[in-house]
Amino acid sequence: MIKVLTRQNAVWQFSDWEDFRDTLTPCWIDLVFPQPEELKQVGEALSIAIPSRAEMEEIEISSRLYQENGAFFMTANLVTSPNTDNVESSAITFILTETCLVTVRYLEPRPFEAFASRLQKPGGNCTNILDVFIGLLEAIIDRMADILEIHSSEIETISRLIFADTKKGSKPINLNDLIKDIGREGNHISILRESLMSLGRMTIFLNQAVYANPKAVEIRDVLKVVGRDVASLADHASFITNKVNFLLDATLGMISIQQNSIIKIFSVAAVVFLPPTLIASIYGMNFRFIPELSWEVGYPLALGMMVVSAVMPYLYFKRKGWL
Repeated sequence: MIKVLTRQNAVWQFSDWEDFRDTLTPCWIDLVFPQPEELKQVGEALSIAIPSRAEMEEIEISSRLYQENGAFFMTANLVTSPNTDNVESSAITFILTETCLVTVRYLEPRPFEAFASRLQKPGGNCTNILDVFIGLLEAIIDRMADILEIHSSEIETISRLIFADTKKGSKPINLNDLIKDIGREGNHISILRESLMSLGRMTIFLNQAVYANPKAVEIRDVLKVVGRDVASLADHASFITNKVNFLLDATLGMISIQQNSIIKIFSVAAVVFLPPTLIASIYGMNFRFIPELSWEVGYPLALGMMVVSAVMPYLYFKRKGWL
């Protein structure tokens, strides 16, 4: 799908690609899930080689940030949604020419639609392609901040569950489920960090790309603010990553403590019942000459010895504080 936004009479509005392709006035061409023939049409119209999806997913910096035929090619990974159960990322390519901004994407993040709607409202301050690109970049970063806040809140909720005071008789926390939640949030934060890192690199590259622009000083000031925002979000994501690791270690430690408590109970029970088992084994021997067998109180005496031999270790462990 080819979406085209052009500036006409000081207002940005959608245009039809077939009517627009021959004029190529200042515009934003948004390629959403483009077919190969659509990539070819736009590339031929702008005299550039638009990268394919496979080329966009390459991780080398030289394949993601480069200049070719006077156009600047920038590829970054962006997340799709802040859904706590399904956060995904995909590569998006931004191509900045003298007259057009081209975006190639195979997902539909909210900032694109929201910024396009805001751009069409009268009174906007985006008068050229570079303003559109910077405004879109700011919208993306704002959305990333919102997503990071959502997942930070999720991690705080998990933290409160792990370290909450458990009242006697209350239902125990399922630590196995908490480990899955922690792992899921850790994966989400990892995706966000990757996206922020790629945005930071793209901002630095764009700062170099606008060197020859007449408003280079003003644009660089804006990009400096954008870069600081990205850096602050990346620092916060790093802090959240450290907290996720801490919560994971704490949860694993609590599971080990629970397992040790269970093993301790079995160990104490084995020691408590060992003397009665010894006594029962002695009087269960098939020998004719066991003196206690002929006693009238022999059986009650044996039972009493078993009870006393079981109670004494229990009281000893209780006094030592092992139970």
